[in-house]
Amino acid sequence: KWKLEDLNPVVLYPWRQRSSGGLSRVKRDWIIPPIRVLENSKQVPENLVQIKSDKIFTGEVIYKLEGPGVDQDPKDLFEIDDKTGWIRSMIPLDREKNRSFTLKAFALSPSGERLENPSTIEIVVLDQNDNRPNFSQKEFAGSVSEFSVPGTSVMSVTATDADDPTTDNAILSYSIIGQESIPPLRINKTMFGINNETGAIYTRDVGLDWEVVKGFRLTLQVADMSGMGLISLANAVIHVTDINNNPPRFAPDLYTMSAVENKVDFVIGWVNATDNDEPGTGNWETKYTIAKGNPSRNFVIRTDPVTNEGILSVVKALDYETQEVYTLTLTVENVNPLSIKAPKDPVSSATVVVTVVNENEAPRFNKDPIEIVVLESVDPGTVLASNIAYDPDNAKLKYDILRDPEGWLIINHETGEIIARKPFNVRSPHVKNNIYNAVIRVTDTDAGGISTTASLVITLRETNDFFPQLFPRMGTVCSESGRETSGLFLSAVDEDLPPHAEPFTFQLQDINVSANWTIIQVNETHAVLRPLVELETGEYAVTVLVTDSGTPSLGAYAQVNVTVCLCGKDGECKTEAAAIFGTRVGVSFIAVLVIMASIALLLLLLLLAVAVGNCRRHHMKKGEGLLVGESDEDIRDNVLNYDEQGGGEEDEVRQHNMLQLAEPSYLVTSSGKQPLRKDYPDNLPSPSYPRKPPADPTDIEDFINDGLEAADHDPNVPPYDTALIYDYESDGSLAGSLSSIASASSDGDQDYDYLNDWGPRFKKLANMYDPR
Repeated sequence: KWKLEDLNPVVLYPWRQRSSGGLSRVKRDWIIPPIRVLENSKQVPENLVQIKSDKIFTGEVIYKLEGPGVDQDPKDLFEIDDKTGWIRSMIPLDREKNRSFTLKAFALSPSGERLENPSTIEIVVLDQNDNRPNFSQKEFAGSVSEFSVPGTSVMSVTATDADDPTTDNAILSYSIIGQESIPPLRINKTMFGINNETGAIYTRDVGLDWEVVKGFRLTLQVADMSGMGLISLANAVIHVTDINNNPPRFAPDLYTMSAVENKVDFVIGWVNATDNDEPGTGNWETKYTIAKGNPSRNFVIRTDPVTNEGILSVVKALDYETQEVYTLTLTVENVNPLSIKAPKDPVSSATVVVTVVNENEAPRFNKDPIEIVVLESVDPGTVLASNIAYDPDNAKLKYDILRDPEGWLIINHETGEIIARKPFNVRSPHVKNNIYNAVIRVTDTDAGGISTTASLVITLRETNDFFPQLFPRMGTVCSESGRETSGLFLSAVDEDLPPHAEPFTFQLQDINVSANWTIIQVNETHAVLRPLVELETGEYAVTVLVTDSGTPSLGAYAQVNVTVCLCGKDGECKTEAAAIFGTRVGVSFIAVLVIMASIALLLLLLLLAVAVGNCRRHHMKKGEGLLVGESDEDIRDNVLNYDEQGGGEEDEVRQHNMLQLAEPSYLVTSSGKQPLRKDYPDNLPSPSYPRKPPADPTDIEDFINDGLEAADHDPNVPPYDTALIYDYESDGSLAGSLSSIASASSDGDQDYDYLNDWGPRFKKLANMYDPR
């Protein structure tokens, strides 16, 4: 060991100044060398050095010391004797904690006055080899590929030493002092070396085979002082990594399997291939391929990621009747490509024989839906479709119709021929957009009777089977041929659908009629009937032919009853009186007087009628009904004593009902003889009518209802009514009677056949009358 006197001077004069030579003296401070102290010294307290000031020769000097290690952290490492100036270390020093200390020394008078400027004193701690080198890890890990050549770098290890790196205390040396194979005892020769200066580990020999050894555990050593000093140990685990040097092999290479026909997405079997490479890696994982025997791609194969087996499945239905056995050739490869160090063997293959299992299959339709296009007027018995289904197992089939809402179809249960039972109707509520839907079922006769259904979609083509109907059948036109507004607008309706309806064509067929009348087409559905010449006022019958645009086209004749009248400036027909007054001849003063006298007479008659009514109500008995007078005679007889000239209000109601009802239930004539009702046998007696009026006015409703009910069942009154019979009124009136429809002839000469010409709405009315 160094002695303190060998390291440091015993006494220092830090404030002493020296001359620079010459006559004049310039004072300079002494250069004080560092004070060196060994770390870990056991001799404490230990005097390091004594400092003195020249002021001691003139008086008392007190010494003070400041800085790190004294009054600054770390404190109390050093102290100074204030009388003698000795600097001491109080505890052992540690270079690894503090390499040096810079202190300030002061020379003071007893009163605390500075006698000298502060002087700097540096204390340096000298290193000792008191720290072992340490590896950066307790255990290092690395890897190396199998079959690596000698000299291949594997990994590097590192270590550190806390001692002074400028001394031998921190110069390190690495070495491998032990090797163990994993699994043990597989390889005994030294396989790895280490660079003693850098710690780099490398391969030293050949023979690394993953299939033989999976790794090595090395014991490492590091020592300071170039390997002669303190030492430390650590471990290094080196894994031998696999390379794809082993191709997969089928084991076995022949498999037999079976698959049921007509099923999809099910597994039929597994195949196995072995690989000696590391499991779970791409070098071990396999991919299977169907190389031959799968032209229609009925089969697929995939790899089980856990077991590495091949799973063979059916993804497209097999058909026993088409092919009973499939022979598949499979190949297997690794996911990763083979290493160049792998043997050059051919790809492994295996054969799989798949037998198709037959099962009873359901019949199949040749088309679903079955689509048919047919005319709606198809003849009954027409075959609409045939050969619509077949059975894969060649079983006998039975055909049925599950849905046919209109009952238009029949089917041959053995052959499946679909036949029209009757013509179709495109206007059926079950026909949408000219399409009629039905459902056909076919069932095989084998055990189990499997059925299949198919939709039958029939597209109906419209045929022209309805005649166009002209309307209106009556109207008025002005007699003046030159009027632009003169004419009767005509149209037509057709129950057919386009293109068998409009546009309509309107024509006049009678040559004689064409000389006086013309028809002008307005648009596809309307025309105007106009006179060509000025006609006399009166009734005219014009026959018009209306034709549709169907193929072939259909036409119908219709008689239009036209009333030619005198028209005003607005083009409307005028009455005869209005026509007379509208002439240039003035109305005479006498005519005006006649008209005014007639109006006065009518007013007088009205007042008289009101007065008579009031008198009758005055003479009625108190507390009796409205129909009860002073006479007990039958009210019905009283009513019939008067000569009725018309049906009155009741007749107006009947006339109104005739115009509103689609099929009128009666017809009133002006002859004295009523027509017979056909809903009762001839010569039946009339029922008894209620004769006695009720005593209570509140029973009037029951009295009237009883009379109506008796009249409804009376075979000798007009049909479905109790209309009064009135006398012949002559035929000289310009205005026709509202109570009659027809003629002035007798009932025997009356012909009711013209009601048949009024259209289907008057058929029932015509059938009620039997003219005699």
